Amino acid sequence: DAILPKAEQVPGEVVKEGDLIKVFVVDIRTGEKNGPRVMISRTHPGLVKRIFEKEVPEISAGEVEIKAVSREAGSRTKIAVAATHDENIDPVGACIGQRGVRVNKIVDQLGGEKLDVVRYSENPAEFVAASLAPADVVSVTVISEEEKTCKVVVPNSQLSLAIGNKGQNARLAAKLTGWKIDINPETE
Repeated sequence: DAILPKAEQVPGEVVKEGDLIKVFVVDIRTGEKNGPRVMISRTHPGLVKRIFEKEVPEISAGEVEIKAVSREAGSRTKIAVAATHDENIDPVGACIGQRGVRVNKIVDQLGGEKLDVVRYSENPAEFVAASLAPADVVSVTVISEEEKTCKVVVPNSQLSLAIGNKGQNARLAAKLTGWKIDINPETE
């Protein structure tokens, strides 16, 4: 038996008996009188990671590595990828596939959730700038390495895109990078 609690279901997603869905095994509880209980999730970031591993051969072969995943289930996910050994491999292109074939397959499995694939960088300024995609970034200034805070300047026309609907893009970028991001328009 597997249990998919309400909290682990994607908001608005309707699952009927007989539906074939992908799930992430969160926990296995033993010792109950009915035998082991499997706790599963449709919202866990690990689900996205495992789907990418199945759909992108470069990830399963170890040529591309998933560095971080931040997710607001049912709405948007950001995933950071990097090439492991061969610098000639484009990790973002490998995940997206020709004309978006791979990423579209993954989006379908996630019920139409928006997906941003960004390039991971050891340089915090580059990584923060990439994580704010699809917005363009003019500059990233690291304020404090210890506190992981930075100031980002974006073109005035890109401010609402960088922040996102109800702050979603900025929130996911902060979760993905682990940095506190202060977004400002160019005119300031």
